[in-house]
Amino acid sequence: MTDRLKDKVAIVFGAGSVGPGWGNGKATAALFAANGAHVICVDIDQDAAEETTDIITREGGRASAYACDVTDSAAVSDLVASVVRENGRIDVLHNNVGYATMGGPIELDEAAWQRTFDLNVKSCFITCKHVLPHMLERKSGAIVNVSSIAAIRYTGYPYTAYYAAKAAVNNFTMGLALQYARDGIRVNAIMPGLMNTPLIFQQISGQYADADAMVAARDAACPTGKMGTAWDIAKAALFLASDDAAYITGISLPVDGGLSCRAA
Repeated sequence: MTDRLKDKVAIVFGAGSVGPGWGNGKATAALFAANGAHVICVDIDQDAAEETTDIITREGGRASAYACDVTDSAAVSDLVASVVRENGRIDVLHNNVGYATMGGPIELDEAAWQRTFDLNVKSCFITCKHVLPHMLERKSGAIVNVSSIAAIRYTGYPYTAYYAAKAAVNNFTMGLALQYARDGIRVNAIMPGLMNTPLIFQQISGQYADADAMVAARDAACPTGKMGTAWDIAKAALFLASDDAAYITGISLPVDGGLSCRAA
C-alpha cells in the first residue's frame, strides 16, 4: 500500500461490476483504498457494492458499501449527508456510472435517449449538486468524471445518444473546473478508449458474431494491438484524484492506447 490518498474520504459511484472480473469503478475503488483512502463504494446493486468492499477490507483497506440510484436526487442527497455525518467530509468524488444505448435517431425512442443522458450526464450533475457544498465548505476537493473517447470521435458503434452524452460530460467537467478553480476544487475527466471490462460483454457484444469476435476486433482496432483494462483507468483516476495532479483541472484525459491520435 502507498499513501497517495492517505486518510482521504473518497466516494465512488458505480463501484460495482456488472459481471465477473474488474470494471473501471471496481478497480478504481480498490486502488483508492490501496493508496490509503476510506472508500465509499456506491452501486445500484447492493451485492456488487459489497463485493468491492469485501475485496478492499480483505486486503486491509477501509471501505463501506451503499446501494443508491445515482439518478435519484433525493437518494443521493441522503447518501451524501450520511457519508459526511459519519466521516466528516468528502475529499474525492468519482463518477463512474455510464451506459451505452445502440441506435441512431431513427432506431431510438425518446425514452432510451433520455435514459442514456440520465445515466451518463444527469448522474454527474446530481452527485456534484450534493457533494460540492461540502467541498466548498473546506475549500478542497477533487472530482473525477468518467467520460469516453466517444465524446470526441466516432468509435465504430451506432450509439448516437452515447456520443452526445459523453461530449456533454466533457463540457460539464470543463465548466465546473473553471467555476470552482479558485475554491480549491479540481474537476477532471477520463476518456477510456476500447477497454476489456465486463461491461462490454453486456452492452457491445451484440454488435459482433460472438464474444471472441468482439475481443479480437477491438484488440485489432487499438494501436497497441490490445484493449486496455480497468486498471489503466484506475491508475489515471488515482493520479487525478491525488495531490500529484494539484495543478491540473479542466482536462479530459484520453486513456486509449493512442486510439484518439489515429486518423482512421
